[in-house]
Amino acid sequence: MNNITDNNGRKINVTLLVATLIVGVFTTVLNQTILSTAFPTLMKAFDISTATVQWLTTGFMMVNGIMIPVTAYLTSKVPTRRLYLIAMSTFLLGTVVAFTAPSFAFLLAGRLIQAVGVGITMPLLQNIMLTIFPPEKRGAAMGVAGIAIGVAPAIGPTLSGFVIDNFGWRTLFGMLIPVTILVIVSAVFFMRDVLPQHNPRLDILSLIESTIGFGALLYGFSEVGDKGWGSPVVYGTIILGVVVIALFAYRQLHMDTPFLELRVFKSRIFTLSTVLASIANMAMVGAEMVIPLYLQIIHGKSALESGLTLLPGALMMAVMSPITGTIFDRIGAKRLAQMGLFTLAVATIPYAFVTATTPSIYITVLYAVRMFGISMTMMPLTTNGMNALSQDLVGHGTAVNNTLRQIASSITTAIMVSVLTNVTNQHSPAHALLKADPLAYKNSFFNATLDGYHAAFWIAVGFSALGWILAFFLNTKMNSTEVKPNKAAKEAA
Repeated sequence: MNNITDNNGRKINVTLLVATLIVGVFTTVLNQTILSTAFPTLMKAFDISTATVQWLTTGFMMVNGIMIPVTAYLTSKVPTRRLYLIAMSTFLLGTVVAFTAPSFAFLLAGRLIQAVGVGITMPLLQNIMLTIFPPEKRGAAMGVAGIAIGVAPAIGPTLSGFVIDNFGWRTLFGMLIPVTILVIVSAVFFMRDVLPQHNPRLDILSLIESTIGFGALLYGFSEVGDKGWGSPVVYGTIILGVVVIALFAYRQLHMDTPFLELRVFKSRIFTLSTVLASIANMAMVGAEMVIPLYLQIIHGKSALESGLTLLPGALMMAVMSPITGTIFDRIGAKRLAQMGLFTLAVATIPYAFVTATTPSIYITVLYAVRMFGISMTMMPLTTNGMNALSQDLVGHGTAVNNTLRQIASSITTAIMVSVLTNVTNQHSPAHALLKADPLAYKNSFFNATLDGYHAAFWIAVGFSALGWILAFFLNTKMNSTEVKPNKAAKEAA
């Protein structure tokens, strides 16, 4: 690996370049979930409602999701080093604005600015790792990348709870500032231009369609938990998103040099691997959302305590991701995915039978086993899909992969919340019982809430089982490039 050079023929210090990438992306991705336990504090600090404070997550997710498809264009247009510095500097600006925010409007603005940087850094990390490492070593490399992408969101709630309890909400942003500055300084010295430059023309209509389509779709799903599926805002924006994305896809497939190359789906390996990675992500996100609610509402734990319950699972993924990546380089994705998704399904089933007296250690161990299964699926499947593409299409494949994963996460959250809410409401006792027998009403409502959690966990089991079945159709041959860039794309290069 010492002979790797950048676009100008200069040798690259791979270790320091990768370290800069990992720390930077870990910092930015951590920011996705770091406010999850801070909402009550922020509502009190700014005197705002739950619906208003939720925009810190909804707005962040929308901007982040909109930016991810744009990175395929940006990585081809802007030199790698400059793009990474711009992304991290944008994230720093947003963090400073949020840290010093005198009002909620400034705090939200800071979050949206942060999201622009995060939407660039995450796919950029994968793109760079897939470029500087040959196919036979990409598994181990992407396993290391998985530490940032998979672990950072998982420790966010735990870290958030600890900081909120001991230091206050501004520290959530303040502690990121010195780390981000350090990453930017490191990038000045160690980041290099490694991604191929094609100087593509910006198609304004494609950019508009992408922004409206993905923005509307993500917003629609994010509002399901608050407004329900029957809300005109929910189904209206989802329909709008689907229609505009369909128009966007039609345009991309009829352009010589598309804004986002959707022909990557011509590869069966890429398509199936991306779908399976998204399913694994859905199973992970669903559990990460429901388990803390169960622990806090049923067991009466604090936000910090529920976060600590999930921490061993995050550490499990941190340890196992590089290991499973190395195993992928030796045996490929099929057996890893089969074993990982089977483990994920089996470890999720007991959650569908939890009670008010289920020991916390039981929840913790099962969650760690689930994360072990996810470590065998997420990044190995992503790498498997990318290996099926020519190097010129890796940037587009990365953007497509991350966009689908973002949408899958939104869909999962919407489904899990609606199932949990609907089942709980259906099994809840009649309100008249509250006056007749308050104790019986309390017990019945408690059981109805448990039924809601059981139903939500069965959904997670279904995601995992579906993925396990699909894993049998994966390729056994490794590093087989199925899709190459079209003639026009080659000429543009």
